[in-house]
Amino acid sequence: MEIEQYSLFGDVIHTGYKAVNVASVPQRSLFRYPGGKTWFVPRLREWLKSQIDRPVIFIEPFAGGGIASLTAVCENLVSSALLIELDEDVAAVWEVVTSGDGGWLADRILSFEMNNGNAATVISDNPESLRERAFRTIVKNRCTHGGIMAAGAGLLKKGESGKGVLSRWYPETLARRIKAIHLVHSKLEFKHSDGYGVLDEYKDDKDAVFFIDPPYTAGGKKAGNRLYTHSKVNHELLFQKCSGLSGDFIMTYDNCAEVRDLTVRYGLQAKPIPMKNTHHAEMTELVIGRNLDWMDGINRVLEQQAQYKGAKASET
Repeated sequence: MEIEQYSLFGDVIHTGYKAVNVASVPQRSLFRYPGGKTWFVPRLREWLKSQIDRPVIFIEPFAGGGIASLTAVCENLVSSALLIELDEDVAAVWEVVTSGDGGWLADRILSFEMNNGNAATVISDNPESLRERAFRTIVKNRCTHGGIMAAGAGLLKKGESGKGVLSRWYPETLARRIKAIHLVHSKLEFKHSDGYGVLDEYKDDKDAVFFIDPPYTAGGKKAGNRLYTHSKVNHELLFQKCSGLSGDFIMTYDNCAEVRDLTVRYGLQAKPIPMKNTHHAEMTELVIGRNLDWMDGINRVLEQQAQYKGAKASET
């Protein structure tokens, strides 16, 4: 059965791509992240496998939950990965687990008695050590509505089946993921930095590939501002820097007019891809790059405008 979609211009298109069931994808990230990219993992694999040479380094300038880098390294699709994150709390987690100190974090999670009072105490604390800051970040991420890390996020009250803060607190699972990351930590490098500077640093490296998933604030979108501590993104500058990279790259973006205009202005390609949001509504995001021929069965957005204008909806 084909999946009915709409092109960027409101016309009906059809493709064999379906919205990915994230339960079928290996869960490697330690975070619950708004806008997380677990659903994109099958497409990420396709892109990396389409490279003529196996990439030497995979660079993720807006790491967040880091699922792209973890997938690329754990599945041996690249030789190494560099994660960059500006948020100090999220950075603390990555600094701990990529430095080989993840065992401490796993033990701390396993020994913690989760309840409202203990969670509130940890979240309100001002930790002096990097380790304790990393632990506080995990608690906050797992116990707040939607995993929101921005200031003002409240603790889960009812949660799943009335479990409250226990709804997303899976200590054994988190410990297991930390230990899995430890097995490949020598292939992971982390920088607490601005992603733009790293793009400049590696712009001439032909052996590098880049996965760029910025907070979605283009076109006046409010979600990124509400969900992330650092949500201000100069989208024009990001497109400019990406267009000058020697290595291959893809960007994932919200489907809006500003992004489509930037794609055309910088001579790039964009294709829609189905996904489901946190409310399980099916929608499309954009994949943007120089050459998206590896996305078989999906036409570029300008091709869709010409080919499908006036098409009627149907389903078989």
